[in-house]
Amino acid sequence: MSERQLHLLGYQEEKPEKEVEIILNKSRFVQVLDECLEQQDLAALKSRIWQVRGILLSGQANHEFLLNVDLDGDTISFRRDILLAELEQVLVARTLARAHYYIKRMRASCEQVRTNRINDINLLRWKEYDEILTDSLWVIKRRDNSGAHIGSYWGNFIPQIPRQMMLRYTCRGEWVLDPFAGSGTTLIECRRLGRNGLGVELNPEVAGRARELVASEPNPLGVVSDIVIGDSTTTDFAALLHERGAERVQFVLMHPPYHDIIRFSPDERDLSNAPSVEDFLQLFGAVVERTYPILDDGRYLAVVIGDKYARGEWIPLGFYTMQEVLRRGYALKSIVVKNFVETRAKRQQQALWRYRALAGGFYVFKHEYILLFRKR
Repeated sequence: MSERQLHLLGYQEEKPEKEVEIILNKSRFVQVLDECLEQQDLAALKSRIWQVRGILLSGQANHEFLLNVDLDGDTISFRRDILLAELEQVLVARTLARAHYYIKRMRASCEQVRTNRINDINLLRWKEYDEILTDSLWVIKRRDNSGAHIGSYWGNFIPQIPRQMMLRYTCRGEWVLDPFAGSGTTLIECRRLGRNGLGVELNPEVAGRARELVASEPNPLGVVSDIVIGDSTTTDFAALLHERGAERVQFVLMHPPYHDIIRFSPDERDLSNAPSVEDFLQLFGAVVERTYPILDDGRYLAVVIGDKYARGEWIPLGFYTMQEVLRRGYALKSIVVKNFVETRAKRQQQALWRYRALAGGFYVFKHEYILLFRKR
């Protein structure tokens, strides 16, 4: 995991400096790259690239292709550090063919966009997406409490999880379903990223508070952000979507109770009140079955879940829930292991838990899972 990625996850106290965007006259910059591609002498080509690099470093606002203001018309923006790194690759190329390859790649990134159908990532400019994690181990020091996000609701998950999932597996304007809406974390991130969000929450009091929080988050792109009171084991999700002018969703994110670790309500329908692990899995499986038909084929379901201890034994709840999903027609795409973000109260009990672990012969939970599945 890169240092910048750790910054973006809140791993370090100080915030990263904002990367400098540089705005160019696109047609003129492409013309310069074309001139370099016509050059058959490697030394002369590098001399021209060196000159371009110098112009970008000096920030000559009056240069023919360098603009420091966003003008209407034929402009293109780059992150300056990445563009300079691309030019450096040309300068260290040992052959003319390799130098031409790097320049062609730069030129393509100016004139083309290449995405896939599950996100908005332009693969021709993939280096600019260093916020997005691709490793299977996430070390996050603190949760994002900016804007409408709160950390006071027991069992809520950190906003970085739905943000990362939606950046990787949804496009702007698509629909995201959260059958365990809780305090509305997913829907708040939907607003920030321009995704339509539908959440279902069993507890009316929790749902009411979540609605207030979601409504307090700015909605500049005018997306739908609704939380419905209901039992996700019996909810007619297709009907809820139809009422909102949609028929299917493109991503499902589930953060169910970790069985009875936290009792969220006295409602017997609450998964946290399931009499046994088997009953919990049956209820969870019912939610998977109900959401399966309204998820587009080839799209993704993510389940955020942790394990538990019971009567001195480790209960692998994460793997049990994984099997429940796999039985219902999904393919396992990835497993991400994420550390627990500790509250102040938990930090104050570290010594006590260490003693208990030494005395009881067990290890203290420090991780949970993000299980990613693809609908076949």
